[in-house]
Amino acid sequence: MSTGATAPQRFTVSFYLTAMLFIVFDIEIVYLYPLGVVLKKLGWFGFAELGFFIAILALAYVYIWRKGALKWR
Repeated sequence: MSTGATAPQRFTVSFYLTAMLFIVFDIEIVYLYPLGVVLKKLGWFGFAELGFFIAILALAYVYIWRKGALKWR
């Protein structure tokens, strides 16, 4: 016999942190597609911009990795 609704289950902070990191990196990867489509027209300038963008992504990834944000506790 049910006495009512069950208490809502709480999620840990690491769950939300992982979700936010996934969304941030997913959105940044979406920006690579338009750049890849017009990369030939942009020439070396476009290639340098692509390299700079990927370097920023790599630095952000290394930063969150070193901070321990990717460890699931």
